[in-house]
Amino acid sequence: MGAAMRRIHVGNALSAFGLGFTVPYLYVYVAQVRGLGAVTAGLVLAVFAVAALIVLPFAGRAIVRRGPLPVLLAALVTAALGAMGLGLAGSAAAVLAAAAALGAGQAVMQPALATMIVDSSTAETRSRAFATQFFLQNLGLGVGGLIGGHLVDTTRVSSFTLLFAIEAAMFLLLAVVMSTVRLPHAPRVEDVPQSAGGSWKRLLGNRAMVQLCVLGFVLFFACYGQFESGLSAYGVEAAGISTSALGTALAANTAMIVVAQFAVLKFVERQKRSRVIAAVGLIWAVAWVVAGYAGLGHGSQEMATAAFVSTYALFGLGEAMLSPTVAPLVADLAPTGLAGQYNSAFALVKQLALAVGPAVGGPMGASLHAPYIVTFLLFSLGITYLALRLGRQLTPVQDQPWLARKRVVARGGAVAEPVTAEA
Repeated sequence: MGAAMRRIHVGNALSAFGLGFTVPYLYVYVAQVRGLGAVTAGLVLAVFAVAALIVLPFAGRAIVRRGPLPVLLAALVTAALGAMGLGLAGSAAAVLAAAAALGAGQAVMQPALATMIVDSSTAETRSRAFATQFFLQNLGLGVGGLIGGHLVDTTRVSSFTLLFAIEAAMFLLLAVVMSTVRLPHAPRVEDVPQSAGGSWKRLLGNRAMVQLCVLGFVLFFACYGQFESGLSAYGVEAAGISTSALGTALAANTAMIVVAQFAVLKFVERQKRSRVIAAVGLIWAVAWVVAGYAGLGHGSQEMATAAFVSTYALFGLGEAMLSPTVAPLVADLAPTGLAGQYNSAFALVKQLALAVGPAVGGPMGASLHAPYIVTFLLFSLGITYLALRLGRQLTPVQDQPWLARKRVVARGGAVAEPVTAEA
């Protein structure tokens, strides 16, 4: 890795570390510690999603025009102000305003950092770069959550203020680190309409990108959108899982990602991306079958708990396979200079899935146990179908970048980044 990529990865770890301090305790903080009630706490979580949906359509255009670094720095400052505002807010209006700032800042960070990774990598190194990013994000979230859990005290507001202050400090420290990054010269944007509407029209005209966005929605809806809503509700209500066992399951998910990420990377890099994503759908289908046994089977409580923990671990294995696959594919589908626009569009799809997923899965997981499992088992199989269908829209190099390197090595030439072909 070059110096720029090292700093970007340090920045990813710092931001995840800061988020890990507060995300698991946000609901308890608003509803109980500040005494604002469950309704306000629910609105805070909704505000995060709404703020992201509002800013992301504009973030892509800003990244294309201004570059990812200025946009990232503005997002970091906004997020830091939001985090500190949450720690000090005592009224519902102040909490919601701070949540909007934090949510908007967090949302814009994702495509900005992703575009910086694209600009600092080649088609050869991109999969490994995104895998490293995902690894460090999960490690940072896990370590931050672990330390935050030991610092927090629900009887003292000051302990939560400290957590949010640490989160804000992490964002500001990240801004300092990122300001030292020297990115390669941004490529010239080729034949891009000047209006925002024109660039979105061009994106929607890219059939492969549209199919990838549909696939991405199903991926995030059927997995990430269920972790802290439908699946946890199902585990508690149907499988009788204790809160401590639920924490163990979440830890198993993170541990699987940390352990498996680089073990699967070398294998994934040499496979067709569409087939890797299709395999993830099958793995997650098995995970939902195991979850079905945990809640609907007639085994012992110990067996149900083990099955439920295994479900989260299987999801983690699928996530480890996706991290070096999906994000680099978004970048390879983007025309020259439009990686920021495409990253923002995909982040918007992700936020939509994360907003709809809990709303659909939460009530189903809590009360409609068998239909819940069957529904998301079918969604996982749908991932496999959509991935194979997407493969037919990709060029050979887009689907399997390893081919480009093999061709160059066979000719005895220097490795060069292949020209991206728009589907």
